[in-house]
Parts: sequence; C-alpha cells; structure tokens
Amino acid sequence: MRAWREMRRFPLAVRLLLVNQLGVNIGFYLLIPYLATHLTDHLGMSAAVVGIVLGVRNLSQQGLFIIGGSASDRLGARGVIIAGCALRTLGFALFALADNLAVLLAASVLSGLAGALFNPAVRAYIAQEAIERRAEAFALFNVFATTGALIGPLLGSALLLVDFRASALTAAGIFAVLTVAQALVLPVREVEPSKGTVLADWREVLGNRAFLAFALAMVGMFTLENQLYLLLPDGARRATGWDGAAGLVFVVGTLANLALQLRITRALKERGDRARWIATGLGLMAVAFLPPAVVGLGSDGPVGTADAALRALPVLVGALLLYLGVMIAQPFVMELVPGFGRPELTGTYFGIFYVVSGIAAAVGNTVVGWAMDTGERGDADWLPWACCALFGLASALGVAWLHRLGSLPTPSQPAVPATA
Repeated sequence: MRAWREMRRFPLAVRLLLVNQLGVNIGFYLLIPYLATHLTDHLGMSAAVVGIVLGVRNLSQQGLFIIGGSASDRLGARGVIIAGCALRTLGFALFALADNLAVLLAASVLSGLAGALFNPAVRAYIAQEAIERRAEAFALFNVFATTGALIGPLLGSALLLVDFRASALTAAGIFAVLTVAQALVLPVREVEPSKGTVLADWREVLGNRAFLAFALAMVGMFTLENQLYLLLPDGARRATGWDGAAGLVFVVGTLANLALQLRITRALKERGDRARWIATGLGLMAVAFLPPAVVGLGSDGPVGTADAALRALPVLVGALLLYLGVMIAQPFVMELVPGFGRPELTGTYFGIFYVVSGIAAAVGNTVVGWAMDTGERGDADWLPWACCALFGLASALGVAWLHRLGSLPTPSQPAVPATA
C-alpha cells in the first residue's frame, strides 16, 4: 500500500511506466524461464541449439542497448518505449507459433531488440520526468520490477499446465496491452534536434573516463544480482534437497522489497552522499555470500524437514542481505547515471552503461560458473560464494575510490566529464 500511495505523488507518465515495469517483468518471467524446457522437451532440440536461441536473445538485447539509448535521445523516449513493447509482443507471439530454428531465431532477435529499445528509454524517461525525486522513482521502479519477477514465474508455471503456447500468448497479450496503454497515456515531448551525429554522441560518452570507470565498478552489482537466478537457487536446492526451495529466495526478496525499499531510500537520501550509500550497498551484497560460504551446505542431503530448514537458513539469510544491498545501492546508481553528462544524452548514457556493465557482468558470471564447477569437483563448496564476495568487495572499493577522486556526480552537481 505504501508503494501505491507514493506512486500517486508522481506524474501520470511516471506512474504508467512503474506499472509498465510490473507488466514487463510478469510477461518476461512467465515465458523465458520455461523456454529452454519447451525447446528441448517439446520441440526435441539439442542443448547446443537451445544455447544458440537463448544466446541470440541475450546478445540482441545486451549488445543493442546503445541503439535504444541513442534512439531515445534523438527520437524521444515515448516512441522508443512503444516500439519496444510492440516488438516484444511480436517476438513472444512468434515463440508460441515457432516450431523450427529460423522462426525461433527471429523471435529471439525481436524480443531481444525490444528490450534493448525500451529498457534505456524507460529509465531515461523516468530520470527526465522525476528530476528532484529520481531516487524515490527508481526505488519504486525496483519494487514493481521485483514484484513482477515473482508473479511471472508463478503465473507461468500455472499456464504450463495448459501448454507452453498458452504462456507465450499470455506474455504477448500483456505486452500488447502495455503498448496500447503507453500510446494512449504517455504524453508527447518535443525533442530538441541534435546538432551532432550519433557517432559523435557515442564518442562523447565513451570518452568520459569517470563514467566508464563507474560502469565497470558496477560489475559487482550486476554479477551478484544475477546470482539470484543461479548460485542462490542452486544453493537452496542443494541445502534442502527440494527443487521448490529456489522459490523461497524470491519470496524472501519480494517481501523485503515491498516492506523496506521506499523506507530505505527515503532514510538514506538525506543522510550522506550517494556514493557512500552505493559503496555500502555493494559491501552488503558482498557480505551476503559469506553465510553460505562459512557454514557450508554439505554434499549429503538433509535428514528430515527440520534439518532441511536449518540447512536452508544460511542461503535465505544471504538472499535477504543481497536484496537489502540492492535496495540500498540501485536507486542511487540509477540516479547518478544521468549526472555524468548532458541531459540531451541521458538515454545514451543509460544505454552504454548497460552495455559496459552487461559485458563485464557476463564475464563475472562465467567466473562464478567456473567456481561452481571447480568447487564441486574439488570438494570446495565455499569457492563460488567466496568468489561472489570478492566481486562485491572489489566493486565497493571501486566506487569508494572514484568518490575519493571526486569523479562521481551528485544530484545537484553533475560531474565534469574527464575525456580521453
């Protein structure tokens, strides 16, 4: 209820985009987590082909964020958001109809491109509309996104009782409704014609060394957030011997997010500078991986329900700490990104931020995956957890170092770009 009351204090366009993010995550997570199973079990595709389909979708999104960001700056965020949701509608509908590789690849490209368009555009629109209350707006954004990420898999698992096509068509229907709502509600904003070229914009942003250093420092945040879908669910399943235990990780996080996100952001906004709280949040994310590392999950299964609950406790404590760290850091990270450069390039800064940090996080996830395999082979269950803790610590120290150099902007004072 607090989130709904707070949301009403924002302009209608921001309110729509917050609800939009709820719908986006519901639609995404009721389909994508079950896509691999559909491709293998229902269409009989090999693991290699499945990897190609999923990889193309991810590459289409991560690699083209810069396109979405630049389009947002030059064409207006409204049109880019609408186009992105329309493309996601078409892509997910194709997943429902596809039974051969060519159509599946087309669906993957369309759905990935859609995310590359509307993700930076939505953040740019919110940053431009919220102005003085960006931190609270992005805190609410996090609340709605987390809630959608919980509802989506639950709805998807229910729809799978019918079949996969029901899930895909429902997801496409959600994005179709969002597309229509945005076209009807989002106001048209006049876009100042750009005096330079797109390549000049990219060179300006990529030449901002402070911004690039900050984006790279965020590798810890993005890598550790991704462990909500890899290491922590795996740890919960191994600790309890129950596949459903992975869902407890998301339940813990969603309840904490709904109860605490706005309180945390409001309390910290007036107490100290943003960089301090970003570093604190990253440090807490690092600490989140210590309980499972120190206690250990063991290689043998639990003996009885009480033992399973006791063994799951370190993982759930870690999940809670991780969510708290994200709640502290993420709204202020989103608030700072536009401050690195000109307001006319807000979308480009968000687009390149996600490209740089996304590539870095992909490397980080590869390292975590290697640590999981190595730890399992070498009877060192603590290794991937310790690896994640080091990622978080490195990011926290990186942000603290940038702050000490005076390289980070504040809400009232943008950073002076340091160019190469």
